[in-house]
Amino acid sequence: MTDTTAAPVTVPGTPATARLLAEAARAVDAPDLVLAVSRNGVRTVHTGGSAEPGPVPRELMAYELGSASKPYAGLLLARLVAQGRVRYEDRAADLLAPGFPVHPAVRRITLRHLLTHTSGLPGLPADFYPQAVPRWSTDPYGGYPADRVVRAFLRARPRHRPGTRWHYSNFAVSVLGHTLAAATGTPWEVLLHQQVLAPLGLDATRVRPGPDGTDAVGHRRDGTPVPALDTGGFTAAGAVRATPLDLLTFLEAHTEGAAGSPTDSSLATALTEVTRPVLRRGLRHAHTHTLTWFQHPTPYGPVLFHAGATLGQQAFLGFRPGTGLAVAATATRRVHRADTFVATAYGLLTETP
Repeated sequence: MTDTTAAPVTVPGTPATARLLAEAARAVDAPDLVLAVSRNGVRTVHTGGSAEPGPVPRELMAYELGSASKPYAGLLLARLVAQGRVRYEDRAADLLAPGFPVHPAVRRITLRHLLTHTSGLPGLPADFYPQAVPRWSTDPYGGYPADRVVRAFLRARPRHRPGTRWHYSNFAVSVLGHTLAAATGTPWEVLLHQQVLAPLGLDATRVRPGPDGTDAVGHRRDGTPVPALDTGGFTAAGAVRATPLDLLTFLEAHTEGAAGSPTDSSLATALTEVTRPVLRRGLRHAHTHTLTWFQHPTPYGPVLFHAGATLGQQAFLGFRPGTGLAVAATATRRVHRADTFVATAYGLLTETP
């Protein structure tokens, strides 16, 4: 349970929402916790945790998003498609290494396959694990750079024919990032800033650690601090860091009627495109996905969401299209078997009228 002696802070939007967040916070155990809700642009933010707050307010700290970085990659691809710079059906190998001999299945992998986890690639390259296991709890990704990710893709032997099965893959989304950088002649970090972060006014969102004291510190289950995440060559799949307030701005751009909706036509098109269901999977095709979000039905309409975790932090992003409701949550404790963080954040999104 969150220690309420650590001076929780609520930035009030509405009293009812403030009470809801304060109650939800009691279910989560973490050194630092932020629960943030936006209703048609009216924001309520609750911060707390078992650690003493530092000089920078928790809602202004940048948190590691882990896999919740993938919606940013998806929006970037959708905008480049809207601009006519690439197509969803472009073959990744042709853009990444024209003329390079690859396995026929690799040759068929498209940008859409990479983003929607239908490429047939494994979650991580097979040769990733020998270098990662010895430092699994400290720095598993930092020793696997971008050129190695690309080489692993070009020599891959997909498990399934592209487009036939869904298998979650950090490897695939990382390859997407390197492919878009090659196709545009622009480094991934610069491309993301130009096409997504700057247009949406996400000034407190980045893919590298910021100045001292501005990044939240992650913790193991026992409370021991862990070093900042180094994603190595897997930047597109999990490197984004953002403040909870920037997360709300990002989510508000996806909801209809939110203040500050983009006026750029390609960005508006991309924001619509990433909310459209594109595939179903699982028993009786019960699981629905857009290009980059998981989608579930609720009594109040469909919800779109994505969670992420790093060695010592967790994040949850979600919204209900057309209703103006968005939820962003961050916590600085590594996920564990009995963890309540994602369920709590998901409940704010799905159980609230």
